[in-house]
Amino acid sequence: MTRHSTPSSRTRRIPNYAMYGDNAPAGGSNMFNFEWIPERSPLYGWEIDPHEHQSLIQILLITEGQGSALLDDVRWPLRAPALVVVPEGRVHGFEFNPQVNGVVVTAAQKPLEAMARIVMPDLLSTLRKPLAINLPEHGRYTAGLMPLYLSIEQEWRLAATGQVAAGLSLITALLVQVARLNETLGSAAWPALSRKSLQLEKFRNLIDEHIRHRWSVAQYAEQLGVSAGQLSRLTRESLGKSSIDLINERVLIEAQRELIYTNASIKQIADGLGFEDESYFGRFFRKHLGVSPQAYRMQELERLSQD
Repeated sequence: MTRHSTPSSRTRRIPNYAMYGDNAPAGGSNMFNFEWIPERSPLYGWEIDPHEHQSLIQILLITEGQGSALLDDVRWPLRAPALVVVPEGRVHGFEFNPQVNGVVVTAAQKPLEAMARIVMPDLLSTLRKPLAINLPEHGRYTAGLMPLYLSIEQEWRLAATGQVAAGLSLITALLVQVARLNETLGSAAWPALSRKSLQLEKFRNLIDEHIRHRWSVAQYAEQLGVSAGQLSRLTRESLGKSSIDLINERVLIEAQRELIYTNASIKQIADGLGFEDESYFGRFFRKHLGVSPQAYRMQELERLSQD
């Protein structure tokens, strides 16, 4: 697959949506969503501008037609059948021809990661790394995918008791299939990234590795062999945000996950994420999300109990 870098000479403002065109609500969104590509894309002339979903992962299967996917700063040509995975916080966009058909599953990433940690820790890498694969045209590789998508659609439209449990279980099964396909086809379908894209990916990996150490931008830059200014310029030009924004977003994602899916105290979470004390963590959390860690935990647990 040939890739094309998307140059940028100045900082871009990247919109954050729940679903494309819908402003992201405070405090999260529905656990999962299903739709066919022709349901939404024609409304935007088959072009989905660059945007991000701060807490959602999307898994697309293109069954007819062709187009391209923008993942961070790289555009990948797509032709059916094609599989695309867009993790939370990744800048992405699409251009489709009007003949495109296919399905999109959107789901809350944090509960999927919590499930993966229990049933298949290796699945975390599939959840966190963008992927674009043009599958072989024979049906061998799509045969294991489409039945899962259709089962997810049935759960989505049925809205019966246990919808969230069944839906997220099916999406986890879908991600297992994605991991298997990536293991088989990924190295051939995903060529070497540009130097800029490779540095961005290394930066993200370093953030994951040192998320509990509260590294400064300068420390990350040193590991990457660039200056702090160069690193921030790279992220601003490619992602429309500073390097410290990228670090803080990842810390917040982990904090939210632990607040919802663990019984750890606020102090334990703060200590585990490298904060000097609980009050500093509380100010950091409130500054970015507008609520205290305690209030966030209560409102999210209440929301989960109602799903």
